[in-house]
Amino acid sequence: MGIRIWSLWDPSQLDADLRQRLEEVSEELLLTDFADESGLRELIARTARTHDIDVVLHCGHGSSVLPVVREAWRLGLTPNSPEVYERLQVCESDDRIPAEAPRVGVETLTVDGAHHVIGMTAQRTTGPPDFHVTGHLHPAPLDEEVQKVIAVEVVDLLTASGYRSGPAHTQVALLPLGPRIVSCRAHLGGDRIPLLIDIARGFDPEAAVFAGLLGSRPVVAPASRYAEVGFFLLPEGRLETYTGTEEIAVTSWVRGARFPYRSGDWIAPVGDQRNRRAYVVVEGDTPELTRVRVADARRDLITHIRPAGR
Repeated sequence: MGIRIWSLWDPSQLDADLRQRLEEVSEELLLTDFADESGLRELIARTARTHDIDVVLHCGHGSSVLPVVREAWRLGLTPNSPEVYERLQVCESDDRIPAEAPRVGVETLTVDGAHHVIGMTAQRTTGPPDFHVTGHLHPAPLDEEVQKVIAVEVVDLLTASGYRSGPAHTQVALLPLGPRIVSCRAHLGGDRIPLLIDIARGFDPEAAVFAGLLGSRPVVAPASRYAEVGFFLLPEGRLETYTGTEEIAVTSWVRGARFPYRSGDWIAPVGDQRNRRAYVVVEGDTPELTRVRVADARRDLITHIRPAGR
């Protein structure tokens, strides 16, 4: 598309296997401590001046969002005011929502103030009692009327916030009295959700974000298959040995896999966000088939992990 990219990351949040990829697609990979707000804003301003940057995007979440957006707004490099992000943060609430309530992630792309629903993705969980997230399925197997109600809720929220441009990931809980928005963040869904959409629909949300910067509105086809990402759900402890990654990678229905660990690495417990770093992505004609294929891949990965305290 002719777009040149400068990437800015906190080195404490950057895995080694992702760093090489970032360096390949970026004109330059800039590293700074996101906790240092003044240093972060200064680096953004200096990079924008030096390279005549046209737009600044924050592609994640956390405490660095508002400092980045405030500096981008000051520089005139974002159509979204800081107040937009503050309004979206206010809407985040997990209070009084039962853990067992099914949840759906709604991906949208806003171009020139018009909000386009890209698709809805269902969470897979461990079930009772903890309901830890174990993966995601796209498209979410929802009744068409339910999808319409969810879409209206999400678009109304984005409109009320004043959001003008960019992707958004909205989490919605499906309650007996209707859907309820849990959170809405101005970035693409994590956990490889964009890849699931690409596999199921032939539509690349990541490319669409850049096309949207050029004024192109997304045209999304109906899903022709299901795609599912499953985390490997490794137990907490110190990784000693592992096998099976090569076999998983060459399986015909596997569309992506990641195992960023080496012997000696610490594995976070299931339920910890860091436990989602290792995953497999599969495709299939039904949600039942993708579930089985994820389970097969998990069995193919054989690990020896020394438990915590030993």
